[in-house]
Amino acid sequence: MSQQGTPDRGPTAHHPNGWAQALATVAATLAALIVTAALGVWAAGAAALPGSAFPRVVAAVVVMAVGGSVDVSGDAGGIAAARAELTALPLSVTLAGALVLAAGFLRPLRHRAVVGTRELVARAARIALLWTLALLALALFARQSFAVRPGGTVSDIGELLGVDAPRAGFRADVPLTVVLGLLWLAALLLITLAVSRAAPLPGALLRYQEPVRPAAHAMVVLLLVCVGVGAAVGIVVAATRGKPAETLAVMLLGLPNLTWLALTLGMGATWDGKVEGPFGLPVPRLLEQVLRAPDGGVVNLGTLAEYDGRVRWLPVAAAVLLLGAAYLMAVRSPARTRLWQHAVRMAAALVLTVLMICLAVRFEARYGLSLFGIGDLGGGLSAEAALSPRLWSALGLAALWGLATGCLGGLLARSARRRGGTPPLRDRGPGE
Repeated sequence: MSQQGTPDRGPTAHHPNGWAQALATVAATLAALIVTAALGVWAAGAAALPGSAFPRVVAAVVVMAVGGSVDVSGDAGGIAAARAELTALPLSVTLAGALVLAAGFLRPLRHRAVVGTRELVARAARIALLWTLALLALALFARQSFAVRPGGTVSDIGELLGVDAPRAGFRADVPLTVVLGLLWLAALLLITLAVSRAAPLPGALLRYQEPVRPAAHAMVVLLLVCVGVGAAVGIVVAATRGKPAETLAVMLLGLPNLTWLALTLGMGATWDGKVEGPFGLPVPRLLEQVLRAPDGGVVNLGTLAEYDGRVRWLPVAAAVLLLGAAYLMAVRSPARTRLWQHAVRMAAALVLTVLMICLAVRFEARYGLSLFGIGDLGGGLSAEAALSPRLWSALGLAALWGLATGCLGGLLARSARRRGGTPPLRDRGPGE
């Protein structure tokens, strides 16, 4: 039974073309993922890779963007070997696919006040089945190997002993990619239902709408605004400082990685990382300078300010953005909500958001070439790059920021309501 007492007639009663809608949603999501990844990889120069590898690199980037696993490996016969590891999320690609998938999932549900649990499950199941097939195709296609041209010691000894040229390659882990890709889909659909004010919910979940949806919506707006600000800065940099292709590659592959990292730094978080060897990171030169510190890079406001004092404005920017998110949450909450509830909900939402940022932005990449299993002798082919957060301090700072801005946002919303500027949530229609 639905909330109005009418029987739940199931998904087919309302949407006989459910499979067509699911197919359109998955196809549009794949198109957004592939186009964004292809443009980013092209701007990064991967179109010149040998062996017609470009489309397979694009497939690998898409696999990583949806949480899949890509293994990097190499070898050079029986007496030489290459080792490699790569853990990273191209969040620009992830975000493009997530926005399209969320829109496609919500579109058939618009103008509905309540939806049955069976209908939601059926819609999600159809999308999940088609998404599984897409993941299988991507994972099977995302594999390639390349010949590596070493220099220095390995090249000399290899020629002397007749060792084959070393090769490096990548291969998607098919079972793990399917499992992680389905988890990504499930998490995205849950977030979509939590964020959207217009999306109907089953009657049993309506009581969670008031405490969850305003905070979840505010966090998504916060993250998107950060990306929008970063995009504006990137356009200015590309237009005024040269190297537009490199800037475009960063924007199309890792813009959220940088902007969300900057948000946590503005909140006072500290990240640990390092860069050794010839890695060319798609990050601002300021961040790379800190990461290449001889004793390892500690990335926070203090270390960044040693190279560029303008980063001291990051806390101001973070304060403005967080206060704006807290105000948005408060005005979308019922007028009866107390200040301490605004503060607690903002703190909880911000802690979860920062946790997501810490897990998604961290990266690790290693490459090493050895002969006879002894050392890294690659004459510049040994390299390592990593960045990881100091998690518990970042979450603690997020809780403090959330409590403070949640309280202030509640006060601002209360003042706006007294002036008659914003009606309470309970006075609005269900489709607004």
